[in-house]
Amino acid sequence: MDGENHSVVSEFVFLGLTHSWEIQLLLLVFSSVLYVASMTGNILIIFSVTIDPHLHSPMYFFLANLSFIDLGACSVASPKMIYDLYKKQKVISFGGCIAQIFFLHVVGGVEMVLLMAMAFDRYVAICKPLHYLTIMSSRMCILFTVVAWALGITHSLFQIALIVNLPFCGPNILDSFYCDLPRLLRLACTDTYRLQFIVIANNGVLCVVSFIALLIGYIVILFTVWKHSSGGAPKALSTLSAHITVVLLVFVPIMFIYTWPHPNSQMDKFLSLSDAVLTPFLNPVIYAFRNKEMKAAIKRSFRQLVIFRKIS
Repeated sequence: MDGENHSVVSEFVFLGLTHSWEIQLLLLVFSSVLYVASMTGNILIIFSVTIDPHLHSPMYFFLANLSFIDLGACSVASPKMIYDLYKKQKVISFGGCIAQIFFLHVVGGVEMVLLMAMAFDRYVAICKPLHYLTIMSSRMCILFTVVAWALGITHSLFQIALIVNLPFCGPNILDSFYCDLPRLLRLACTDTYRLQFIVIANNGVLCVVSFIALLIGYIVILFTVWKHSSGGAPKALSTLSAHITVVLLVFVPIMFIYTWPHPNSQMDKFLSLSDAVLTPFLNPVIYAFRNKEMKAAIKRSFRQLVIFRKIS
């Protein structure tokens, strides 16, 4: 490189998920259906929470924010992946690759904090019900949201700072369907061992610690529900089971990708596919269709839309 610190690679080539045309066709149908369903389900949740006064509570406020993040999560990599399933040559520009990494980490960082906010909301509602309205005020909800976005953007900028000035002179082939930080670091024309360690420490450890903290929090809540079991216990347990399921869906793929000792494993591709397409679809299914209040609100929203269309 003669001491130069600039990239000569202008684009990267994805190898994709598989070379089999039959499997690619199956993935195309599967991903397209889930993408449309994810967008529809999350938009429905945001719309229902916004217009329905019955859902103007902290839990549904955070749920609407989570649905907004899920819209971003399924839109950062999925449309490009679906489009590439049509193509033999799967290419992304250097700038597009950096942008993909940036938005993926913003979405991931915000989502983690929102899940913690939702866990805290359930903790206060179940363990300190008399102080719920005082603690979970509008100011607290807005504070959680601002902190989530601030941490998400800060975390993502830190990731970009690690790679933006690295020299890339070839090869330019990524064994993936989207740009991820560990694989991109291995393509740099310099020793990135320390940077790879920082990435694992920053992402892997952060995910594991957050995941354990959430599990401990939900165990405390479950113990409180069991200790003070009453008529409302089944409803509380149903709500908590939905929260815990979403936490597992979000954290398990990320922890696998950033802590697995063999990064060339093909398993992380399909876990990434699950995180990009399946999880944003399952979140509204788990939260909305298992929640009587949310289902009722969605029905009311549909009725309002029908009435509005008739009037107009």
